[in-house]
Amino acid sequence: MNIVVCVKQVPDTATERKLRPEDKTLDRDAADGVLNELDEYAVEEALRLKEAHGGEVTVLTMGPQKATETIRKALAMGADKAVHLVDDALHGSDTLSTSYALAKVLGTTGFDLVILGSESTDARTGVLAAMLAERLGVPQLTLARKVEVNGSSITIERLTDYGYDKVEGTLPAVVSVVEKINTPRYPSFKGIMAAKKKPVQTLSIADAGIDAGQVGLGAAWSEVAEFAVAPPRAAGTIVTDEGDGGVKAAEFLASKKFI
Repeated sequence: MNIVVCVKQVPDTATERKLRPEDKTLDRDAADGVLNELDEYAVEEALRLKEAHGGEVTVLTMGPQKATETIRKALAMGADKAVHLVDDALHGSDTLSTSYALAKVLGTTGFDLVILGSESTDARTGVLAAMLAERLGVPQLTLARKVEVNGSSITIERLTDYGYDKVEGTLPAVVSVVEKINTPRYPSFKGIMAAKKKPVQTLSIADAGIDAGQVGLGAAWSEVAEFAVAPPRAAGTIVTDEGDGGVKAAEFLASKKFI
């Protein structure tokens, strides 16, 4: 089975994240880049499916040159190879443009199953899997907490507020997973060393047949109109309880329109 996992390098949520004043896009050099947490679950699920059914796991990422760090972690976990779509023309692409670009790459690599995390920690749109499936013309099975493949049939348990729905489809397909699906493995020392020798194919937009007019900031359907740096946290209000502490606390909450 040919499994492709789409992963993304995102700014570490433990560090301060900033926007670039010149174009209001995320400043990816201002914070350490890490593998998107939910994508780790996608990689792990792909490896488990490979172990159960055989085949090969390819990691696909779209991002700047430094995204190779993310690729190496996924390879160290056990993926077999990687494809890196990197081009300055991609800067500022929104979700629509990203789904278009990734679909073009997947059209050249081929796939039986595409797996993604349900969202990224920098954008949190949660719609890339659905857009990708639409562009590829294959079934989408989203928010999976369990995945089972039987021949050309695929079944998931789709996480809901009331439990789960059982959703069935046929391969090829696109699946997005949630954090309840598994526990990602840690890369071993052997895996880290082996990752250095695994093939990584680098593609430009020209290599992938991507129309430059459909990607990048100029082609984005959404934009950041204005932004401002959050003000420093102000000192708190201290209430001395002299028998009326409850009243003072209620008055404070009412002044902030919490009650």
